[in-house]
Amino acid sequence: MTRILIADDHDVVRSGVRAILEGHEGWEVVGEARDGKEAIDQAVATRPDIVVLDYSLPLVNGVEATRQIRTRLPGVEVLIFTMHDTDCLVRDVLEAGARGFLLKSDARQFLVSAVESLAAHKPFFTGKVSEALLETYLAKGCAHEAALTAREKAVVQLIADGQTNKQIADILSISTKTVETHRALALRKLNLDTTAALIRYAIRNGLVEA
Repeated sequence: MTRILIADDHDVVRSGVRAILEGHEGWEVVGEARDGKEAIDQAVATRPDIVVLDYSLPLVNGVEATRQIRTRLPGVEVLIFTMHDTDCLVRDVLEAGARGFLLKSDARQFLVSAVESLAAHKPFFTGKVSEALLETYLAKGCAHEAALTAREKAVVQLIADGQTNKQIADILSISTKTVETHRALALRKLNLDTTAALIRYAIRNGLVEA
């Protein structure tokens, strides 16, 4: 039996994914999560074989959630399931430990194949994402997005979500001083000077939804 956890902040998306997966013999959906923090907690509690994880999750984004899940449960495979397909996003989730990447627009065609591949501990990428990976490799870098670390992006996302420094510190299990340091570094690296500019960056780059 392949045990699967679904994490997406949209009820309709979770229901649709669940319907597709539960129609496959030998697969069981063991939990659902509405945000990144809940996804991490549910993964630890249910110990699934595969986590189908949206990138643009509230509280903790897909990159940070992937990193924490893979750190705590190295045997779990993560399939990033998203509307966004920028080269740098793909690179970031792979570095965090995901081994599958699927666009939501391709779900009906490829979701079952993606889960089958990860269940066999094989990576899965559609042709479009494979091309993006190749282009990123050949370019050897990703402009300004590459300047931010995964933790800095997590902090930027939470700032854009309206969380206070203390709330961010609690969510990421770091000190408020560290939060302030990450915020300052992000502003400097991106050549920005206001919180409003950080929020615009987060929306443009898919860290939060407008």
